[in-house]
Amino acid sequence: MEQENAILALAALAQSTRLETFRLLVRHEPHGLPAGDIARSLAVPHNTMSTHLNILARAGLVSSERRSRLIVYRADVSRLRGLTLFLLKDCCGGDADLCAPLIEELNPCRSKEKVTG
Repeated sequence: MEQENAILALAALAQSTRLETFRLLVRHEPHGLPAGDIARSLAVPHNTMSTHLNILARAGLVSSERRSRLIVYRADVSRLRGLTLFLLKDCCGGDADLCAPLIEELNPCRSKEKVTG
C-alpha cells in the first residue's frame, strides 16, 4: 500500500461513526449489510450514514452493491490487510521475537476461522 492510500484510509477511520461502521461491516463479512441496517444498528440518521459510507468508499475501505432496492455495503478486507501490513511492515525492526505478542493477539481470529470455516 502506498503512503497516500494509507493516509486516506486512516483519515476515514479517524472518526467514531466511520470507525464503528467499518468494524460492523468487518463483523458481517462476507455478506455485508444494507445501508439502512447499518444506520439503524448505529442509531445514525440515514443521510448522515450515507455521507460516512461515501467517505469510507472513497478511501477504498468499503464497497457497495445494489441488490434489488437495497444497497449492500461490505468491508474491503484486502484493503484492511494492506493497511495493517503497511503499518506493521517494519514492526520491531524485523525482530520476530519482539513481534510475537502482536501476532499472538491475532491468533484468536485464526482459531475462530478454523473452527467455523
